[in-house]
Order: sequence, then C-alpha cells, then structure tokens
Amino acid sequence: MKQIHIASILLYWLLSLLLNGVGLAQSADVLRPDLTILTRNSQTVVNRTATALIEGTYKGIRLDEKTDEGVAWIPDLRLDKGTLEFDVRGKNVLQQSFVGIAFHGQDNKTYEAIYFRPFNFFSTDSLRRVHAVQYIAHPMFTWQKLRTNFPGKYESALSSPPDPNGWFHVRVEIQSHAVRVFVNQNTTPALVVERLVQTANGRVGLWVGNGSGGDFANLTVRPVQF
Repeated sequence: MKQIHIASILLYWLLSLLLNGVGLAQSADVLRPDLTILTRNSQTVVNRTATALIEGTYKGIRLDEKTDEGVAWIPDLRLDKGTLEFDVRGKNVLQQSFVGIAFHGQDNKTYEAIYFRPFNFFSTDSLRRVHAVQYIAHPMFTWQKLRTNFPGKYESALSSPPDPNGWFHVRVEIQSHAVRVFVNQNTTPALVVERLVQTANGRVGLWVGNGSGGDFANLTVRPVQF
C-alpha cells in the first residue's frame, strides 16, 4: 500500500509539471501597445508621418501617403512566434492603397509582411481579386518576384471581402515555418504560406506600400514561447 501511495504522489507530481509546462509553452502576456506614441516618436516611423486617430472604438494612428514603402515600427516590441491582431482601413482607389503589418524586422529594409490591396476586394476582374492579400519577405522576395516565379502561391482572394473603404479586422498567426492570415470573424484562413526566410525575434511595424497611406488601430500582440 505504501508503494502505491508513493507511486500516486509521483504520478500527480509529473502530471502537474507536464500541465504547467504546456501552459507556459502555449501562452504569454497579451500586449496592447499604445499606437499614438508613434506620433511622438518619429525616429521609429520610416518614410511616413503618423498622426493620432480616434474614431469610437478605433484608437490608433493614420500614416500619410508618400512615394515608396513606409513602416511605423512599434518601440521596444520584438516578436518571434505568436499572433498579431489589428484593425486597418485603406481605400478603394486603384493602386493607391496597400495596408498591412511587418514582422521579424531586422532593419528598415529587411522584414516579412502581410498586406492587403482593398481596391481589389470586389474587382470585376477575377485576376485582380486574387491579389487581395499578399505575403512578402524583403528585400529578396518582393511581390513582383513572387508573382512572377510563384503565381497565386503567396497571394489570394478573400472569400468574404470587407468594405474596401471601411475598417476590417486582421489576425496574423506567425509560426516557425508558416504564416496564417484571417480576416474579420472568418474561421477559414484567407492566406496560408510557408515562410521564405528564417529570421526571427524581429521588430513589428505598421506597413503601407508605395504611394499609400492607411489607418491602424487596436493592435494586440500575443507572443508564444516554446
């Protein structure tokens, strides 16, 4: 009986360690950066000007329109694996709205990103609709190179497109070798890609494309530690 009792204690102890370990591996603190700090920290805003934006429940920033790409890096925030969620708004103007998020940023030219082309959401051209959401890995894997060499692999249409002139919610799940993108409350990913680079623990920034501005709000970061 004594041996059974000791064995039970050991089993309970091992199960507790296992469960606690799983909990630590799968969760971490939820971070909600104050995006308006970017309006006072111009050193982290590259090739854009950020102004504060508050519209009801949407609290964040607006990035203005300029030539070439722009990114507003979140101060003191780095992410390896985890989930990025945010609200974003572009506009339905052809070739003038590219809005998304950069991650694993090593410098202002080296990063991965997911971005949207709202002007393609409801296009009557079926080919343009496929160009609604895009993955890139700069500087080597630009959208031009990916579209030429891997047509349809790193971009996709949206099955339930939101209003191209309105706010929509994005969730980006960053894994070791893959990225999954969800829009609004859809449980089916809008895009699933294998990552093209293995950079990690980089900066996170709000991203806009050439000639584009954009509105961003309510960024939530959920790191995952393994």
